[in-house]
Amino acid sequence: MLLLVKIFVLAYNTNMKITLKVAKSLRANKKTLSLAESCSGGLLSHTLTNIPGSSNFLKGSVVAYSNEIKTTFLKIPKKDIINYGAVSLQVAKKMAKNIRKLFKTDFGVGITGIAGPGGATKNKQVGLVFISVDSKKNNLLRKFNFKGSRTKIKELAAQNALKMLYQLV
Repeated sequence: MLLLVKIFVLAYNTNMKITLKVAKSLRANKKTLSLAESCSGGLLSHTLTNIPGSSNFLKGSVVAYSNEIKTTFLKIPKKDIINYGAVSLQVAKKMAKNIRKLFKTDFGVGITGIAGPGGATKNKQVGLVFISVDSKKNNLLRKFNFKGSRTKIKELAAQNALKMLYQLV
């Protein structure tokens, strides 16, 4: 039991370190952020809002869990969801870009994936996650194949989105 507590504390501290680095960098550079999350279910938003003063850089977020919200609110073309799937590089990229434009921020993050245990297909397995970080000048886009429980996949998605964001800020 003590080992599990130590592992949890280490994971929490590691995640908190990157969160604090991102927050410090956004503040120092006077940059703003908006988020469009799907499979992470708002966990990235939650993580960032645990930082006091996060309202100075985090302007807002959307948990676009359904395709309807992706198409109506985030303006992802239906044809992209039909052709590539809601869990795709193309959709993650548009989620990040469109949330940035919608909220008029310097950076936008889009996360889409399959946290499981259901939702997998022949071509897209549980743990498949696409993350995009968008700015006016750059876009980072990555594909991940995470292993673990639903909670673990969500945590890894949020943590990797923070790492990617830190690279651009």
